Amino acid sequence: MKIIRSGLNLRHVILSAMVQTSLFTTSAYAATTEIQTSENVVLQEIRPETGGLHGAVVSEHPLASQVGYDVLKAGGNAVDAAVSMAAMLSVVRPHMNSVGGDTFALFYDAETGEITALNSSGKAAGLAEPGFFTSQGLERLPFTGPLTVTVPGTVASWEASLKRYGTISLSDALQPAIEVARDGFMVSTTLAADLAKAGPRLNEAGKAVFYPAAAPLEAGSILKNPDLAGSLSAIAKDGASVMYEGNLGQKMAAFLEAEGSPLRASDFASFKPEWTTAVSMPFQGKNVHTVKPNSQGIVLLQMLTMAGNMPLKEMGQNSAPLLHNLIETTKIAFADRDRWVADPAYADVPVGGLLDPAYLKKRYALISNKASADYISGLSVPDDKGALLNEDGDTVFLMVVDEKGNAVSWVQSLYSSFGSNLMVPGTGIVLHNRGAGFSLEEGHPNQIAPGKRPFHTLMAAMVTDDNGKFEMTIGTPGGSGQPQFITQAIINSYVFDMSPQLSIESPRYRIGSGTAVTLDERLPDSVIRSLTEQGHDITLSESWVANFGSLQIIRRLPNGVLRTGADMRREATALAW
Repeated sequence: MKIIRSGLNLRHVILSAMVQTSLFTTSAYAATTEIQTSENVVLQEIRPETGGLHGAVVSEHPLASQVGYDVLKAGGNAVDAAVSMAAMLSVVRPHMNSVGGDTFALFYDAETGEITALNSSGKAAGLAEPGFFTSQGLERLPFTGPLTVTVPGTVASWEASLKRYGTISLSDALQPAIEVARDGFMVSTTLAADLAKAGPRLNEAGKAVFYPAAAPLEAGSILKNPDLAGSLSAIAKDGASVMYEGNLGQKMAAFLEAEGSPLRASDFASFKPEWTTAVSMPFQGKNVHTVKPNSQGIVLLQMLTMAGNMPLKEMGQNSAPLLHNLIETTKIAFADRDRWVADPAYADVPVGGLLDPAYLKKRYALISNKASADYISGLSVPDDKGALLNEDGDTVFLMVVDEKGNAVSWVQSLYSSFGSNLMVPGTGIVLHNRGAGFSLEEGHPNQIAPGKRPFHTLMAAMVTDDNGKFEMTIGTPGGSGQPQFITQAIINSYVFDMSPQLSIESPRYRIGSGTAVTLDERLPDSVIRSLTEQGHDITLSESWVANFGSLQIIRRLPNGVLRTGADMRREATALAW
């Protein structure tokens, strides 16, 4: 029952105080929307709101959002814009996603009302038997390095999405990213700080690009990656096959084998993305959709369903009772997640049982007025120890709604910052470390196996109305924080009638291990004291930090207006017209 203040500086303390006391209200920084919380703290939008009548894009970088906006304005559809944005993000957010990463996405077809899901997460090597790792004295997968690399799925996702829904070629979609990789882009303050921390961990090929001369790139400098421009050009010319069956795939496989990885060229050649359906649950008269396991998306649905047992409106926005109950539902859902979420092609993942409202009502009844660290899965299993999953991670998110009403919710990632910390020499491609999501525990659903997909924190989400019509796309980076932040924003939007921007800017929580929880410092002292008295081990954090993710929202109103929200905790940018 401790309170720790973490990462505070004078500028953020002053900013937070100004927001809480309603002094920070000039039109350049705040909109007129006000939300009265249960503690009589007035929340106001800090960032100007963006909205439009025809189309909208949000992404993790201004250049990616600009590309998507340009594609829509030129007559492209939501998928054309999304793939163009995804390619650009692989260049301008290089430590968080890559040509060498994975992708999940949701697609809403305005003509049919159908929602489809794309799982383009990579598979383990054909040689990846548990014994390959235990024979090296390992009791669990390392978190970085060659043993954590699975086949990268992102490039396959670009091609598959355009073939199914797009109107432009893969070559056209990649051209803006190729130009920026070749000619360079400005290193922002955010990127400079991230490269200073993560750059030293890279292999020599990676350091030559992102940490040259053993020093971080400074804000305002130009970052070029001509080898990546060459790789993207090869993909644009020959299609995704060059990444899996051609020269690029062979280079990656040869490099990884030399580094001690079990991956081989045949593993790249056999990879195919998977089209599937979304998994959905009702909430507040709406339907919330996400991607199925091996993604953690069902955690969001579990949390929202358990939240449906709470008197949310009466509790009050960000009140101590609401936060206590949400924190506890997060732990309960994670207990199920860590025990069960795995590749359903290899393990019996009881999605129906985990999402059964009667089951979740019983799970919610476990919550007392005290914080608990003792939740285990509520479904019968032989062994409830679970996998030892490292839940930290970095990711990018993007979303698009076009003039016809088609919508895309898209997430791609390296997992941790710079993933495996390995760049394949001569390609400019950094490889992910998603294999760290596997377990070596005998009999665990997520135990590594040849051709198996690992547990994934990546998830995408959408909301439709009771008639199945698109209403919102929502998502965020943040590893295990993703379902927590999305749950909080959906409740802010649909229970407390907040605008997308205010839903995003509102203070958040994020759980740690045991009874640990990090709280936004802007929460009222009375709320913090109450949660402490209930047994939560609290760390206070400044508000605008990456640990709280980077939420994005596009919400379509009944009058057709597309209202957006973009989080300033990282570099999210919204554009609409």
